[in-house]
Amino acid sequence: MRLKGAEVTVLGAGVAGLALARALALQGAEVTVLEQAEAIREVGAGLQITPNGATVLRALGLGPALEAASMRSQGVELRDGLDGDPVLAMDLAKLRPGMGWHLLHRADLIALLADGARAAGVQIRLLQRIEQVDLSGARPRLRSQQGAEFTPALLIGADGLHSPLRAALNGKVAPFFTRQVAWRCVIPCEPGARPVAEVHMGPGRHLVSYPLRGGSLRNIVAVEERNRWVEEGWNTRDDPISLRLAFEPFNPRVRGWLEQAQDVWLWGLFRHPVAEHWGRVLPEGFAAILGDAAHPTLPFLAQGANMALEDAWVLAELLAAHGPGDAALAAYRAARADRCARIVAAANGNARNYHLSSPLRDVAHLALRLGSRIAPAAPLKRFDWLYAHDVTAQRYG
Repeated sequence: MRLKGAEVTVLGAGVAGLALARALALQGAEVTVLEQAEAIREVGAGLQITPNGATVLRALGLGPALEAASMRSQGVELRDGLDGDPVLAMDLAKLRPGMGWHLLHRADLIALLADGARAAGVQIRLLQRIEQVDLSGARPRLRSQQGAEFTPALLIGADGLHSPLRAALNGKVAPFFTRQVAWRCVIPCEPGARPVAEVHMGPGRHLVSYPLRGGSLRNIVAVEERNRWVEEGWNTRDDPISLRLAFEPFNPRVRGWLEQAQDVWLWGLFRHPVAEHWGRVLPEGFAAILGDAAHPTLPFLAQGANMALEDAWVLAELLAAHGPGDAALAAYRAARADRCARIVAAANGNARNYHLSSPLRDVAHLALRLGSRIAPAAPLKRFDWLYAHDVTAQRYG
């Protein structure tokens, strides 16, 4: 086991960082996670763990925790946002009975990953904001906001799209504002709600919603096209009235949900390129990035957390198989870059398809309705390349 006793520093205690930390610790590494926040928590709303991500959690021994924290999704429904009529329904339980889609609160996923990391012996250090990463020496050199310096031999950046390690590897690239903004909020869920992800599509906007936490909460993510720039990130509060006005033309079901919205967060959607360089081998060290630090994606295919889980498994397996060197780094990028670029492109495509205006919108909705009657399994089959992919079944030796 090449990682036995190896000291690894991971930046960021999000999905990518905590999953990687547990994976490396299970391979025998001594892992320290540096997190800038004062506590391990996630203020986000809901997310979907699709089969390709769930296989990783199960392989990490966290399958029971995932089942306990989530609801099994029964389907995905595309609806006309204006009148609420169904456009396309995919019965996940019927079409893919052996595969699991999970609906859960992001905070619950972070909690189970943090518990799993600590149980494997990972040390999590809080209030460690890393402001600069220097890769010009024999080892990576980190400088924190408090002025402390670290020179870890093995450094992994799992600290999101603003990762200083991403910048050290690739330089700073200005993101492209997509002219879309997204609101997110959580509201009380109506009794007896089915565990189904609904996508309500309208001209220039759409809304996604599904139940959480046993049906006690309902997650809402609403996206609108606009020219006004909004700050990137999840920490901007907005007036719920702005959200209601943006979706005032939508059907009564959606308007009823939004009337209950109180704590509403708004963020601008920016498109970042998939990183050209995913890591570097130094004379006495190794550095690599994963998750949003390597391939930020728009939230239109529910794959941000799932790609991070895949990355974590693959990187840990390759480091264990080859050691922290050129072979592991080349194999890591070869295994992940093209797949992640394809997922990012597919998410970009969903953004366009959800926001069509008439007459193209009417034609597209009619085609989906007719197609689902003739071949109900076809829409889901188009994404078997994504959901049926199992990184834990690959050989990395």
